[in-house]
Amino acid sequence: MKGVIIHAPRDLRIEDIAVVAPQVGQVRIRIAAGGICGSDLHYYQHGGFGTVRIKQPMALGHEIAGVIEEIGEGVSHLVPGMRVAVNPSQPCNACRYCHEGMRHECLNMQFIGSAMRFPHAQGGFRQSLTVNAYQAVPIGDTVSMGEAAMAEPFAVCLHAGKQAGPLLGKRVLVTGCGPIGALCIVVARLGGAAQIHATDVADAPLVTARALGATQAVNIAAQPEALAAYGADKGSFDVLFEASGNGRALAGALDAMRPGGVIVQVGLGGDMTLPMNLIVAKELRLHGTFRFDAEFQLAVDLMSNGLVDLKPLISATLPFERAVEAFELAADRSRAMKVQLAF
Repeated sequence: MKGVIIHAPRDLRIEDIAVVAPQVGQVRIRIAAGGICGSDLHYYQHGGFGTVRIKQPMALGHEIAGVIEEIGEGVSHLVPGMRVAVNPSQPCNACRYCHEGMRHECLNMQFIGSAMRFPHAQGGFRQSLTVNAYQAVPIGDTVSMGEAAMAEPFAVCLHAGKQAGPLLGKRVLVTGCGPIGALCIVVARLGGAAQIHATDVADAPLVTARALGATQAVNIAAQPEALAAYGADKGSFDVLFEASGNGRALAGALDAMRPGGVIVQVGLGGDMTLPMNLIVAKELRLHGTFRFDAEFQLAVDLMSNGLVDLKPLISATLPFERAVEAFELAADRSRAMKVQLAF
């Protein structure tokens, strides 16, 4: 079969790779759709991120969905022909964090399409992928393959919403409206937020933000004082989802946060310098958020039950043979929100 393989920065190839027969407790899935994530872009543009670097050719992709084609021995709840979203997480279920119910912090996590370990965990941008049966989550009949491939980033944002606590009636600010920020808007709306304000440094993502339920969406580069009014009386917003990974975005939003507010840092962009005096004086609570666990099933359930519509996030779908073109498009925020590959 064919796969989308990264060899080095800007060296993305369509190559032959072996089909893997399912073993006991596994299934083989014919991949239909795969979304290009920010981490995939980092591998494509820079060969990795932070200290993580490609050390061997690796199939990219972890936002994937498809149809079960073959089942291994011992699998009874899945059958060929079932349409599924693929959970890319494979925790060990044996370490202390798995035992404590924090499987997303697993010490021995294998995550599809990641170069964090060596040998690398090969990704799902291929015509078929063999995984553990529990990683294949059936989707509703009305959910398209493109939507099902959105389950992974949606789960990330549902987990971020859990870190924020109750959102009912809250005033929420989202900084950075790429796919993750946009999905945080969806989560805030699901949680019953009274107001959802979104900022970005480009106009195109703000159009999607409004379509997804943002009550106000502002280009902070064009209107740098747009948040100033929200700083009156010690601030206005109860919750901040910081999805840009930019330290300036985080620091610039703190004046608008009310005392006792919750900051959820969703975006990753390197180390930041924070105005700690302001955080202390306002008694702000700063939360990190990392991946997901049970939220993947929740993401699939919400889509399958028609409670969310994530189609507005999908900007374009290209055949996987045009992967380089798709990656270049995905990197252009003026033209694309989420670009997917069709297999």
